[in-house]
Amino acid sequence: MFKKLFSGLLGGSAKDVSEGGTNAAEPVEYKDYLIVSQPDNQSGQYRVSGWIRKLDSEGVTHEHRFERSDMLPGRDACDAMMITKAQRFIDEVGEDMFTTDPRQGSES
Repeated sequence: MFKKLFSGLLGGSAKDVSEGGTNAAEPVEYKDYLIVSQPDNQSGQYRVSGWIRKLDSEGVTHEHRFERSDMLPGRDACDAMMITKAQRFIDEVGEDMFTTDPRQGSES
């Protein structure tokens, strides 16, 4: 509790911090995509999650939140699994990950 309070008062880290309190790892480039591991810390276990980003030809960054149910006891192992699973997802889905899910209603 005090660590979070002092971190907020002193400016904290320059990296993105999620609700689970973990910093984003350095991005890993794969086939013109950037994979950013940012696992959720849940009671000492790390849930595989993060972001897949890609810059299009017009300079617009597209982003996909990538979350899985896998839990691992160590941050390094979690980051490695995130990269492996994201690479497989990119190979299987590609650009379609950035399209709107038709099961979700359109927002007016």
